[in-house]
Order: sequence, then structure tokens, then C-alpha cells
Amino acid sequence: MLKPAQLGLSLLLCAAACSIIAQTTTDWRTPTEISNYTTTPDYAKTIAYLERIAAAAPAQVRIENFGKSGEGRDLKIVIASKDGVFDPAAIHASGRVILLVQNSIHAGEMDGKDSCLALLRDIVITKTKSALLDRVVFVFIPVYNIDGHERRSAFNRINQNGPAIAGWRANGSNLNLNRDYMKADAPETRAFLKMFHRWLPDFFVDDHVTDGMDYQYDVTFMLDESPDVAPATAKWIHDSVTPDLDKRVNAAGHLSFPALIDLKDDTDPTKGLGFGGNAPRFSTGQMILENRPGLLVELHMLKDYKTRVTGNYEILRALLEVLNRDTEKLIALNRDADAAAASLGAQFSSPQKFPLAYGWSGQTTPVAFRGFQFTRAMSEVSGAMWVSYSHQPWDTTLPMQTGAKITALTTPPAAYIIPPQWTHVIEVLAAHDVTMRRTTAPWTGKIERYHCAGMKWQAPPFEGRHPIFAGEGANGQPGQYGECTPATETVTFPAGSAVVALNQRLSKVAIHWIEPDAPDSALRWGFFDSIFEQKEYGEPYVVEKLARENLAKDPALKAEFEHRLQTDAAFASNPWARLEFFYEHSPWYLANRIGEYPVGRLLSLDGLPLE
Repeated sequence: MLKPAQLGLSLLLCAAACSIIAQTTTDWRTPTEISNYTTTPDYAKTIAYLERIAAAAPAQVRIENFGKSGEGRDLKIVIASKDGVFDPAAIHASGRVILLVQNSIHAGEMDGKDSCLALLRDIVITKTKSALLDRVVFVFIPVYNIDGHERRSAFNRINQNGPAIAGWRANGSNLNLNRDYMKADAPETRAFLKMFHRWLPDFFVDDHVTDGMDYQYDVTFMLDESPDVAPATAKWIHDSVTPDLDKRVNAAGHLSFPALIDLKDDTDPTKGLGFGGNAPRFSTGQMILENRPGLLVELHMLKDYKTRVTGNYEILRALLEVLNRDTEKLIALNRDADAAAASLGAQFSSPQKFPLAYGWSGQTTPVAFRGFQFTRAMSEVSGAMWVSYSHQPWDTTLPMQTGAKITALTTPPAAYIIPPQWTHVIEVLAAHDVTMRRTTAPWTGKIERYHCAGMKWQAPPFEGRHPIFAGEGANGQPGQYGECTPATETVTFPAGSAVVALNQRLSKVAIHWIEPDAPDSALRWGFFDSIFEQKEYGEPYVVEKLARENLAKDPALKAEFEHRLQTDAAFASNPWARLEFFYEHSPWYLANRIGEYPVGRLLSLDGLPLE
């Protein structure tokens, strides 16, 4: 039995312990806030904090798996819904909009992850931001590139000011997931696409941290309003969303700039800001094909981590406010954009041009810019111009490249037909949830198809492939790659060929994947490389005989051969090339069908034996 003094001490210790437990259970600071923004939690601690919130607010928060990373980790989304409805179809039927926010696709850029943890807490625990769920369901991926996130090091982000340890840019296979949306090589990408189409969000956000020049802004962002965005959606973005976000973020104390800051010349900021592209390999470029607005957030790398995380918080908070205000408008815009996409195949009888790629129009607009003063000097280290930034304000006006012009067009057919042996091409369309039907018997009919020549492959690998374009090129856009010329022909397709009609919501995805001139087409990414390979050839002693026969009976061929000998020294000195000249001018070479694009463009679906 305890003595009175011992009992009093025990009671005092118990009270102290209970006080500590109570304090712990009511302390809802995020792991990053607890560290005073010096660190970011690993994946286990991130999920543990989210599970704690979900346990405290089970009627409003659910965590779901949506796939596996390459290394086998569970990919997760977090759903915050005011009334406990977590079914996407029921949410859409209720007239609310779904916002999907993606974090840490570049896993050294985890600012959005930590801001979403704080924002979720303020919505469902402290309830200081509970109104943000009135008409919006908030869905976010805490960490998309989990394998890169767990490759943690103090030396992963040389350009970035904190946190102390950060993740890696690429996934476990060293692929940049934000170059993979169209080709969908990575398991993470395929899991994302499946989840995306289950939820079909009304608005998408991708959170990043930028590299580049130094300037005063905390937050920069871009909402695409280019020619391939539905016109009414582009108008809403230009007139309302972009200026509203800019105003609200600035009012919250974070200096904002409503465009991505990309210098025209990295060695001379006075030349102004360049034009940015948004091909479908990027998340927000993919959103254009999904008929959904996509917001790209870029925090500034040199700002401290607290400034970046709170800046990310404020732009997400501001967007949720805008979406709560414009709920009906956004739903109507998306419905109309989907309907317009589903009508593309019906336009073949009265052709309308569809933009595949665009670039800078040549227009510039003066913009007020808040940078930092800098010096330029020739570097004795690199031998190039070196720009060094101070922290003295440089408030100026700069020319900004604005306006887009279409650089590649097509006329959408009624449908495409893809022979069944091109399985990898068809699988990518399936991963994108594009609707396809199969032929039940061989079919012969008139189609339009391309014949391609002059291709140039990139020598060093780019995202695990050797594509038919020079990496990212200027402004993130691929360069010229050759030429594909259409021709109308009668062709037989085997049973089991995939038919992709363009009377569907995802018609733009199909067009961008199948049309060779699209910047991220299957052809450009190398999915059709084998059509450019010569498989049959002639032995020299056989072609020698063929050459002599043709020289004797074809004066034009003889003149062309002699001209090549006189004007092309490399050709003249290469015995194989000289014989190949004659083989290439024979029916045997044509039988190789080199450069014959195997996909057909269909004028209609009439007469096709479809399942």
C-alpha cells in the first residue's frame, strides 16, 4: 500500500502524463510546422499524419489506394467531402465540383504536400477553412512520385533553399513522370490515368518548385488558354480565374506573378520573358486533351521553405474559393468541352482543322516585373556569360512573348483503325481509357494513311527512349522530325484491328497519340520505329546484274546515277551505296514498305465488321 507521500507523487506524475497526452492529441501542427519548416516528413510520417486526421474526422476524410509505384509502394489519394459522400458518381450528381491536386511528381519539390496537410487540417479539424468544402470536394495526391520521394538526400536539390533533406526528381526507373503522361511508360502514370478517369475531376492542379532566374515573387502560376483549349473555358480562365488567383494570393501576403517566368535569354534578363509550351507529355498539357482546366503552380526555389509552403497553401485556398463561387459555370464549361470533343469525328463530312501544336506568334507585351538587380560578366570558370543576382529590387518593365500560333494541324477523320499487332500502341490508348472496338473479321476498304520519310532520331536517351525529336527543344517543344505525307489507298486490315471512333470525350487523346505531327505522338516517341527498318536487301552480285539491266533500258535512271556520281563524293566512293541506289529504284525495295504508317484514317464506320 502506498504511503500518503508516495500517493501524492503518483497522482502528480499521472496528472503530468495526462497533461502531456492531452497536449499531444490536440497538437495538430504538421510535421513540417513542428520543425519550424526546416524538414519535410518521409512518406510513412506523411501518411501517419493523414491517417490521424482521417481518424479524427471519418465523416469527412477518406484515404484510398489507387495503385502501386514501381518499387511496390501504395499510391494514395485523400478525399475531403463535407457530407461523407466519397463516391465520384454521387458527387458529380450532387452538382459539386471535384478538385484534384497532385503533389511531389518531382519528389524534391514537396511544398504542395506539406501545404495540403495544413489545408486539410484547417478544413476538417480546426475548421477555420471549413467553408471551402461547401460546393467542392477536395481530392489530393500527397506524394505521387513515392519512390523518388524516399530517395532522400541533402544533395538532391542544388538549386533549392530547403528543406534540409529532399527527394529525387525522377521515379524508381529514373523516368521524369512529368514527361510521361502521353506515352504512359511508368506504372505510376497508368495508375494515375485509371484513378483520374474514375474520379474525372473538374479542375486539376500540379504543384511544383521552379528553377531559373532570381526574382521577388514567391508564387508563379499558369493556366493554359492556348488555341487548343475550349474557347469558353479559355475566356473564363483569362477573364476571371487568373486575375482572381493573382489578387487573392497577393492579398494574403505572397507576391504572385500570373505566368511562368522563363527568360528569353538566360544570360541577359533585360531581353525579357520567353514563350512557354505545354505539350501533352506534361500534366497540364494532358489536361487540355481531357477537356479540363489545369493549374501549374511554381514556387520559387530560392525562397525559404516556410514562404514556399505557405505560398502554396494560399493559392490552393484561393482556388477553392473561386471554385466554390463558380461551381455551376465550371460544370457547364466542362460539359460543353466534352461535347465538343465528342463531335470531332462527325466533322469529317464538313472538315474543320484541329490544332496539334503551337508556338510563339511573334507578339510581345510589356509587363511590369519585380526582379532583383544583377551583374553580367564573362566567367573565367565556364568561359560564358555569368549572371549574378543581388537582393536589391529591380522593378522594371520587360517584353513578354505572348500570343500563340498554330504550327501543326490535322483534319480529324471519323475514326482510326490500328492493326492488332501494334499492341504497345493500342495498350497506351487503353491506359488512357480511350474507347475502342475490335473488328471481328478481316476488312478491306479505302482509307487514308501516311508515308513518312526523313526521320531523325535523338542519339542520347530522353525519358528512356530515343525519340524522333531533339529532346525538349526550344520552349519545351520538340523540333522538326521529318515528313509524313497522306495518301488514299485500299488496304486490308486483319481481324482484331482496333477501331477508335472520334465520337467520344477522349477524342483529343486519340488524335494526339495517333497523328504523327502531334508533339507527343506514338510515332515521335518511337512506338513505330520498326516501320523505318529495311528487312530485305540484295546481294552485291545480284544487284550488279540488276543495275546493268536497268542502266541499259532506263536513260533517266542512268542520268540520275551519273549525276549522283559527279555531285556526291561520299556516294561515289561507297560501293554499297552505289548498288543500293539501284535496289531502291526497284520493285523489290518498294516491297519493304519502309515508312508506311500502319494506322488508317477512316472516312466512316460503314461496312466495318465490329464487335
